[in-house]
Amino acid sequence: MLRSILVGLAAGSRAMTPLAVVTNAARMGQLPRDSAAPALLAHPMASVATGALALLELAGDKQDKAGDRIVTPAVMVRTLNAALAGAMLAPRHRRWAAAAVAGTTAAAATYVSWRIRKAAMDRHSQTATGLIEDAIVVPTAIAAATMR
Repeated sequence: MLRSILVGLAAGSRAMTPLAVVTNAARMGQLPRDSAAPALLAHPMASVATGALALLELAGDKQDKAGDRIVTPAVMVRTLNAALAGAMLAPRHRRWAAAAVAGTTAAAATYVSWRIRKAAMDRHSQTATGLIEDAIVVPTAIAAATMR
């Protein structure tokens, strides 16, 4: 379940990053052999599309007009994306438990990461705090998707 926890932690800060790294892992053949991930995720266009969305989110997060991640629709998207990514990272017989762990972790991490980021922004810029958050979140998501 470590993969599910890591992907949930990543989704708490960046909603699209977990799906981007999972589709890339699917394309590279790095998911468990009996994963619940559909073959469509292994298509290069799926990786390009989710990667582009993740990059847009990374860039948008640094903007002054970026919305708070704790609004209900954002929390729901983070929770659902994490649950989907968690299910795809798990062997087929553990996908529902993995989805539940990843989604729950994402929901909790959304609020915790928001509070930490808000506190950091009292002293540092939105861009600087966002880049530091990215430097933690992206490797965490990659680790979740590629660990064996």
